[in-house]
Amino acid sequence: MTPDVITYGLLIALSIALIIAAITDLYARKIANWLTASIAIGAPAFWIASAMPLWPDIAIQLGLALLTFAILAGLFALRAMGGGDVKLLTALALWIKPALFWKLVVMMALLGGLLTIIFAAWHLMRKRKDKIAIPYGIAIAIAGLWIIAGNYLPNSLP
Repeated sequence: MTPDVITYGLLIALSIALIIAAITDLYARKIANWLTASIAIGAPAFWIASAMPLWPDIAIQLGLALLTFAILAGLFALRAMGGGDVKLLTALALWIKPALFWKLVVMMALLGGLLTIIFAAWHLMRKRKDKIAIPYGIAIAIAGLWIIAGNYLPNSLP
């Protein structure tokens, strides 16, 4: 098996995990720890299959993940972000190159805003008085899938 086949297989597995995260966040407002742990644990296999050098590339990925976690943990402490979302985005930071990760964050923010508007409208239409719970894992997953499809998979895919 060639390294490309393994790399693409790992990216497909990541894509499936992101879809599962979005679905479970939508229906249960929870992203399972086993899922985010699986994404994080899969990153070293992706690094090896991609022939990523330890220095500086893997070190940068680890630094990006630590920075992501530090910022998002602050947002979690302020109750601006859920714990599953923090873990999912941190695990994704281990996979996605820094320049592409910032594109992912921008796309996620735009999608998250749209999602918030949709859920707020739905909440108001149903005349609910309780707090709105936004399944932000959907925005994270869609942004991640967009980055994977546009930057990591070969152009020859249909």
